[in-house]
Amino acid sequence: MPEIREYELFEVHEPVSQTIPFVYNSPHSGRIYPPEFIAQSRLEGIAIRRSEDHYVDELFGSAVALGAPLLAANFPRAYLDVNREPYELDPRMFDGLLPPYANVNSLRVAGGLGTIPRIVAENMEIYARRLPVQEGLDRVEAVYKPYHAALRRLIARTHVQFGFGVLIDCHSMPGNVRVAGSTARPDFIIGDRYGTSASAELSRAAIAILEEMGFAALRNKPYAGGFITEHYGRPSRGLHALQIEVNRAIYVDELTLEKREDFAAVADAVTDFMQQMADYVEKFAGERALAAE
Repeated sequence: MPEIREYELFEVHEPVSQTIPFVYNSPHSGRIYPPEFIAQSRLEGIAIRRSEDHYVDELFGSAVALGAPLLAANFPRAYLDVNREPYELDPRMFDGLLPPYANVNSLRVAGGLGTIPRIVAENMEIYARRLPVQEGLDRVEAVYKPYHAALRRLIARTHVQFGFGVLIDCHSMPGNVRVAGSTARPDFIIGDRYGTSASAELSRAAIAILEEMGFAALRNKPYAGGFITEHYGRPSRGLHALQIEVNRAIYVDELTLEKREDFAAVADAVTDFMQQMADYVEKFAGERALAAE
């Protein structure tokens, strides 16, 4: 797979020393498109970029200055989605038989959004023809597994250093997202897998901080968190995972994908949120409230 060796698959941005028990992760903001992938796709230009979490790595980039590492993908979500099980694969996409351990029946596969997506966000088919099965399996080996190995190392190191850890999985959502039965547009959504991936107190604190900052914030609806939140959140072991979704419409033009004039102001607000979350955890970790639920 020479096309993905021409650049770093992902980057770990590290503080000089980690001073807060947080790990930030931006798995969907990658925007380096391998040429061979583009050659396989029927989409080009802005169309192929519709699944990106645009500039989320930049919005949360100040995590490093606050004392936390930030893991950021460079490969695009349309190429491979690390927020899935490793083998959520759609047999309709491939020439040849998938291995028996592949999960071919998940809802995400049915929707075209498996580990190797079939569509981008607006239900547009990515590929002009089927892929060889081996190519799909090679992407998992070359991209998915190294990414998760890096994320596991960051979480384990944080857990050892502080006795607990908080993973913040950073995403963006389309500006037209609404909650059923309401016309209100959320600015942020905090997901904790309905209380299973993080302390309820931590989720409520995140919502309260955002609301006090003047944002409309919701919990779990319509995004409760994906594979990463579910897989790494173990509150009983002192490992908490929250997913945060930022409404793209508040910081990017969704038609041109250009940053809005107030991008810097939104990034500053995200920095303030991260600092307040760190302050909250520091206060309550001393009482062991988060170390072992």
